[in-house]
Amino acid sequence: MAPSASAAEIKAAYRALVKQHHPDAGGDEHRILELNAAWEVLGDAERRAAHDRAHPPSAAGSARSAAVGRAARKATAQAARGDAELLAWLQQVYGPIDRLLAQVINPFPAQLRALSADPYDDQLMEAFCSFLEQSQARMEKVDVLYRSMAAPASAMGFSLSVYHCLSQVQDALTELERYTMGYVDSYLRDGREMLREAKQRRTRLHEERRRLEI
Repeated sequence: MAPSASAAEIKAAYRALVKQHHPDAGGDEHRILELNAAWEVLGDAERRAAHDRAHPPSAAGSARSAAVGRAARKATAQAARGDAELLAWLQQVYGPIDRLLAQVINPFPAQLRALSADPYDDQLMEAFCSFLEQSQARMEKVDVLYRSMAAPASAMGFSLSVYHCLSQVQDALTELERYTMGYVDSYLRDGREMLREAKQRRTRLHEERRRLEI
């Protein structure tokens, strides 16, 4: 990074390099420590000025600074492309999936309460079966969405969490459908528990989403 670099340029380069070298992305932990140490100096105006006074640039140092600057700009561009890919995946895949999951998970307690009034009432059971059919149709859309675009490398763990959530909802619907075929209470109990856990998973997904820096 050139001595004349602005605070914004230094911050952008630091963020890009951290993303590139973070251990979660396959980077080196020691490299992260070096970057953090450099940021403690360069990210503070007074400490940076003191460092520049104590280490005036030499010809060799200027060459190294130019090389570092080029590497930083390249890393910044790569990080920008990665951010764009992540944003596209979140908007085109995760967002629609989350809304469809909500349309299955959130209405379920009310649907179950209605059925519980008399599970052997034909109209109540028909309404519950209709809810299950609509939910299955939504989960088919979820499956298509999930397969429509590969998650970027920075969101692979998050994408796997999404997959576990949608798989649990699909399994729950299968159990509930089995219940409607024979009134076996264990199927109803298992399906209800699976959807309860899926709701908790979806809440955790919202928390993970907020940590993705976009």
